[in-house]
Amino acid sequence: MAENRKLKVFLCHSKDDKPKVRELYRHLVADGIDAWLDEEKLMPGQEWDLEIRKAVRESDVVVVCLSNGSVTKAGYVQKEIRFALDVADEQPEGAIYLVPAKLEDCQVPARVSKWQWVSLFESKGYEKLKLSLNLRANAVGASISYFIEPQMVRIPAGKFLMGSTYMQAQRVIEEESGSSEDWKNWVEWEQPQHAVEISEYFIGKYPITNREYQVFVRGATQKSPYGWDGDQFPADKGDHPVVYVSWGDAIAYCEWLSKKSGKQYRLPTEAEWEKAARGEDGRIYPWGNDFDPQKANTSESMIGDSSNVGQFSPQGDSPYGCSDMAGNIWEWSNDWFDEKEYKNRKDGIQDPQGPQKGTWRSLRGGSFFYNCRSARCTLRNWYDSSARDDDFGFRVAFSPIKSESDT
Repeated sequence: MAENRKLKVFLCHSKDDKPKVRELYRHLVADGIDAWLDEEKLMPGQEWDLEIRKAVRESDVVVVCLSNGSVTKAGYVQKEIRFALDVADEQPEGAIYLVPAKLEDCQVPARVSKWQWVSLFESKGYEKLKLSLNLRANAVGASISYFIEPQMVRIPAGKFLMGSTYMQAQRVIEEESGSSEDWKNWVEWEQPQHAVEISEYFIGKYPITNREYQVFVRGATQKSPYGWDGDQFPADKGDHPVVYVSWGDAIAYCEWLSKKSGKQYRLPTEAEWEKAARGEDGRIYPWGNDFDPQKANTSESMIGDSSNVGQFSPQGDSPYGCSDMAGNIWEWSNDWFDEKEYKNRKDGIQDPQGPQKGTWRSLRGGSFFYNCRSARCTLRNWYDSSARDDDFGFRVAFSPIKSESDT
């Protein structure tokens, strides 16, 4: 039976790295971990050498924080590492006990190099560390308040141009004149271009990845996407967008993440998605009006599959810094789809939510399987909300909670 205690993590570090380690400590404590940091745990009058040795021995995990200074500098941190190595030798084979954590790009010392390290200075570094801590918590019967909260981007309130102009639509029709698709109908759904007023909101910098979705699978649904082996996503695709998820799957993830985080996560509306993708000026692609195959994963890139989120950053990012909004995978929006939605709108409409009911849900962004015309910020795709495919995924959004003084 699991013990009712928190996972104990000792932070081994050099005093010169204290600011970065202090930030790591705050993150760990916020995630329900009993982290040991000398300036927080040592009491006046205690014998620090004795207390540190005791803390290392009682810890479930020792995180060895590494920097260019700490790996070459003689001092107490080297003594802590030697003692942690002695305790690591007492652990069962395969146990996650000692975790080298690079605070910056540096060489891992030979004596700890047999353990896989984590690069905390990379965007997904802390999330990877939390995955290892979760595995250790399960092994030792400790509890851990664990989830991966997506990296979010703030989109300020204000107007933007939504949809395509007549000339932009005609250009697409001419370029796709030899296609079997009826692009005349497709671009009509994007017209007329109109001004939309949007309140402040936050949207995911990236689509939800397999690694992020895995925590949801393990902790809530136990229902894996097609192509997974139980709760294991395909090899080497941890940072790829999760795919084979329906609109309902995406909604369930948002509801779970909301309970975990205390924020009201949801899918973005079509209007929110488009503003985040193109900014205010009506550009065709996140980076401008001309397509560049070096800035997006579409059929022109010839990758033929999803790719790591952020692979085309920052050159392919939107004006707000959102990544993968052109190509890679189609993304579910919260809206029902109506081909005449734009024609029924008045210029200056505020926070449109789409139709009240419908048959299909809207998707945005194009994918690796489709060409650049489908990756335009304005293109509106649709599908049955129960549909799942190898290029259907999503990103999340939430609106800030307004105080009474804001109303």
